[in-house]
Amino acid sequence: MMGLMQHVRRNRWFFLAVVVPTLLSMIYYGLIASDQYVSEARFVIKAPNQRGGQVSTIANLFQSTGLSAGQEQASEVMDYIRSRSAMQAVAKALPLEQLYARDGVDGLSRYPAPFVSRADENLFRYYSKMVSAELDHDSGVVVLKVRAFTPDDAAKIDEKLLTLSENLVNSLNQRAYAKGISEAETRVSRAQERVEQARLALRGYRNEEKLLDPAKQASGVLEVANRLETERATLSAQIDQMERAAPANPALPALRARMAAISREIGAQEGKAVGTSQGIASKLSGYEKRLVEQEFATQNLAAANAFLEQARSDAIRQQFYLERVVEPNTPDLPELPHRLRIILTVFVASLCLYFVIWMFVVGILEHAPED
Repeated sequence: MMGLMQHVRRNRWFFLAVVVPTLLSMIYYGLIASDQYVSEARFVIKAPNQRGGQVSTIANLFQSTGLSAGQEQASEVMDYIRSRSAMQAVAKALPLEQLYARDGVDGLSRYPAPFVSRADENLFRYYSKMVSAELDHDSGVVVLKVRAFTPDDAAKIDEKLLTLSENLVNSLNQRAYAKGISEAETRVSRAQERVEQARLALRGYRNEEKLLDPAKQASGVLEVANRLETERATLSAQIDQMERAAPANPALPALRARMAAISREIGAQEGKAVGTSQGIASKLSGYEKRLVEQEFATQNLAAANAFLEQARSDAIRQQFYLERVVEPNTPDLPELPHRLRIILTVFVASLCLYFVIWMFVVGILEHAPED
């Protein structure tokens, strides 16, 4: 016994730096540390048009250069799983604090740890250590792992997080669908308002100017004028012939009066069409301007409706869904802690630190000046 004590005294620094930490780790991880069970689930985010069949080599090459369909959404889901919002949602559905503070769990592993108060921030830090979500970039599969002190607790938390992830994907789909459709519907609504305004403007102009269709009305006026012009030409020829044959013919005054009346009527008809501020021609430009606006607004409405249908089609095609690859399992055996590995790690790390400090001290002593 005395020999052992002397040996310890001679090698007290080795004992303190290597043996004591190793013994403490052996005591804690060998006898005290509680078993931790790990429930694992796997899922992938896919689009409805994403097929699971064979993909060409060229497609694989392009896919490897960036995020494939669904991987960006998978990153968003993983960020949510690691977030405080996910922790709070789980805590509302499950007694999260009680699950991690069960009787029999050692003080260093349970929540809250010694000298740690019960607070959302501390619970979130503990949650971040017990829950992990990683993306396999080769397959696009998200691996969700949850640690707990009983198999059922780990499986319950894992299942709840997976359900919350599904709800998040559905919520993102609804938000994207509503946003795309809302913009398209706003565009249609504006186009409808423009069509209505153009129709009201055209109707008001017609009522104000007492014109139904200036182009058709002008055509009718000119047709009447042309017909009267023909009649006047015929009458003029008849009068000219009669003046040559019988200048004293008593019918001449009546024919000349009729011709004068026809000439006045022709002037009146032409005045309705052109030549005055009240003529149809002066009103035609205003009518055509409003008519063109109505036609353009109608075409714009048709384009907006087509855009709305396309937006609906694109929104449906771009929807994503969460597909469970591996359901949350209820583990049979504890996976953590890795007792032997941790003990060996502590031993090797302590031993390396001891030799580094020992070599440093020896170097200092060798170079120290002698008295």
